[in-house]
Amino acid sequence: MDISAATWWWIATGALVGVELVTGTFYLLMLALGTACAALAAHAGLGLNAQLLAMALLGGGATVMWHFKRSRTNDVGTRLETRDVSLDVGERVHVAQWQPDGLAMVQFRGSSWQARFEGQGPPSPGAHVIVALEGNRLMLRAV
Repeated sequence: MDISAATWWWIATGALVGVELVTGTFYLLMLALGTACAALAAHAGLGLNAQLLAMALLGGGATVMWHFKRSRTNDVGTRLETRDVSLDVGERVHVAQWQPDGLAMVQFRGSSWQARFEGQGPPSPGAHVIVALEGNRLMLRAV
């Protein structure tokens, strides 16, 4: 049984999508676009060089464009600063004591959270408001 070049490209596309689902690397989807384009080129009857060129131009180009797009925009997933994204922003917490490095442990929503002071001057115990979340760390300013 002879497998066509288009079939191999579709298999590569499926493998890239599968690995992306396991790893969460969005760049693999861009490369999968390139292999899908190469499969379409193979269906059109183009030679191997044209298929490789189609894969490289679309897959590589999409990967480079996605990289530059991400580097120019703020990543919402790392720092949540608006109430539209996180309902915790604007909530009040009480800080019993601050550590010398500007961190504290606070009780919020029934559990202990690590908090970092982002206000002006040295941190002091008392009431604070959540201004952002970085991962699972609360960023606080004095009320």
